[in-house]
Amino acid sequence: MILRDLLRVLGSSHRDGRNLTEEEAYSAFTSILSGSESEIQVGAFLIALRWKGVTVEELTGFARAARAAANIPCVGMAGLVCVCPPHDGLEDHPPLEVAAGLIAAAAGARVMLITDTGVPPKRGLTAANVLTHLGAGLTWDPREVEEWVLKARFGAIAVPGMMPPILGLRRVRGEIGVRTPLSTIEKLLAPSTASVLVGAQAGPVLGMAVEVLQALGHPHGIAVQGVGGGVIPTVKRRSRAIELEGPHIAPLTVEPQDFGLDGPDDEDLPMYMPSDDGQGTGDNPALVKKSGEVTLAVLAGEPGPARNAALLGAALMLKSAGRCMTLAEGVDASISALDSGGATEVLARLRSLIH
Repeated sequence: MILRDLLRVLGSSHRDGRNLTEEEAYSAFTSILSGSESEIQVGAFLIALRWKGVTVEELTGFARAARAAANIPCVGMAGLVCVCPPHDGLEDHPPLEVAAGLIAAAAGARVMLITDTGVPPKRGLTAANVLTHLGAGLTWDPREVEEWVLKARFGAIAVPGMMPPILGLRRVRGEIGVRTPLSTIEKLLAPSTASVLVGAQAGPVLGMAVEVLQALGHPHGIAVQGVGGGVIPTVKRRSRAIELEGPHIAPLTVEPQDFGLDGPDDEDLPMYMPSDDGQGTGDNPALVKKSGEVTLAVLAGEPGPARNAALLGAALMLKSAGRCMTLAEGVDASISALDSGGATEVLARLRSLIH
């Protein structure tokens, strides 16, 4: 019952508690994944962390424990960027990381997208929904996604395929109903040899995400405050990001108008209305279909905000993977890859491997 002791360490207020050390956090998450803790204890522990505010040391310890329990593919693969959007998805926008990932793959990166479906609390639209509509799908098999990334330069894997115990926490997450450190930990199941593009919510978590990537040994990474806390920048205004390059951390700004990818003031990504029946947008077949159609339109060259946002996301992936020095170079390479039909070819290769 490790969590019971650590709840006493966290205390009931800032006056009588303290933060966990990295090793304490490692032990806590190892115990959670082992199944030896009750749902009540796990829920109380997660809420206590949310109330207190999680630290870099705690997130690093949690991520180390998750990685130790996981079967992570593509270790040591050259030119790999792991794309890590929020796994509970988006409530009111189509996820565009599939379109961006296919474009980046066509421009020379190797892209592994880490995603899932039906994840509480949002149960929103995710890349997995889009891939299913495209007939490309995702896999639970780490060996299979490694083959896809090697042969098609793009592949997507569901988190439970790497770490099955995470499924047992879905009920707890649904009952809590708000995001907890679990939402960050599951985005960090990437090989430490890879570059990472991770989405971050507004606020101080942006810098924290990059510090955790650095502590976990990643050579390069970018954390961006994209749409809905995802990896795709907005096209209506600048998006904040922070870049990790070896021992160095530096701010990065994504300004759509710098690359001619902004639009009229009233133009933005398509908006969806969440249902009132308690279901997430990811549970709505009509909205899943619409999201897939938006991605197909981008790949077909249809102009508009979705295309522009996907190009910005692809540029971030290319920069994170070290395929370009600047975002401007990444945007140029992405436009060429999209306009030449390269992204559609990547999708066709992926479909051929699956079918």
